[in-house]
Amino acid sequence: MTLKPELLDWLLDTDPALRWQVERDLAGAPSEIWRATRAKVATEGYGKQLLSKQDLDGQWAGGAFFPEDFDFEGPEAADDAGQPWTATTWSLNALREWGLDASVLAGTAEKLARNSRWEYEDLPYWQGEVDCCINGYTLANGAWLGVDVSVIAEWFVEHQQPEGGWNCEWVNGSVRSSFHSTLNSLKGILYFEEATGGNAELTKARHAGEEFLLKRHLMRKLTTGEFPGYWVDKFVYPFRWFYSALNAVDYFRSATLHDQTQPDPRISDAVETIRSAREPDGTWLQQRRHPGRVWFEVDVPPGEPSPWLTFYALRALDWWDSAQAK
Repeated sequence: MTLKPELLDWLLDTDPALRWQVERDLAGAPSEIWRATRAKVATEGYGKQLLSKQDLDGQWAGGAFFPEDFDFEGPEAADDAGQPWTATTWSLNALREWGLDASVLAGTAEKLARNSRWEYEDLPYWQGEVDCCINGYTLANGAWLGVDVSVIAEWFVEHQQPEGGWNCEWVNGSVRSSFHSTLNSLKGILYFEEATGGNAELTKARHAGEEFLLKRHLMRKLTTGEFPGYWVDKFVYPFRWFYSALNAVDYFRSATLHDQTQPDPRISDAVETIRSAREPDGTWLQQRRHPGRVWFEVDVPPGEPSPWLTFYALRALDWWDSAQAK
């Protein structure tokens, strides 16, 4: 990919958590360069700040998915208040996605096994719970930290919906698949496969989940062709648990690279949605912020050009366009 020098310089003038990925995936830097930048995630910027927030018992904010002081009956629990993003699972997600070397968190997995329980029925942390998004995060984080989380991998095979995807509301009787739940499940399964090799049964389940989204062109209801929600073409970083065309295309990029396959043509609508959101200066704007408590902000306010979204969008378009050219 050929980028305007000023745009590439802008992307490189960022936190190590983003900069090493720009160096590797957009700038084509030698591995010794981007690996050296990646190592700085533990000692500089966002990574260092987030590591400093870890509790002595291995957790963040004293809780597994919610902060210890979260009031499930108070104002913060209102539908429009947003999920707090400070507890252990969200902090592990961020550090893993930023490229922190798992060795920096040596001992954390064991501490969480001893000290952390899910808010749902006080279940042990590394055995997961009933929410497939939470289980997807835990599957990936466990594989990253070297925990045997095969019981969670099996859970996904056992709890796949008839349509091929997953839904966090299955526990309340839903038999339909959800865009959000399916994508978060797929991301966790793929990371587990990349880290451990997975197994044929799990790969089959992953491919069925991908087909659920592909049948819908990653962004449309199967019955009406309408968007399933306002969030489809709203690009926000961090992604959190929210589905978007950009989040989905980024996943399919990783999946096809892992499977060594060509992009499915049904991804094209989502790709063009990403392309159409590009600003004249070559950037993508932060379109909103997911409400909820955070340790600190890692991207720009709504309406401003986002280095993170610009990186993800450029990488997705480069992958797609390169494949089409071939």
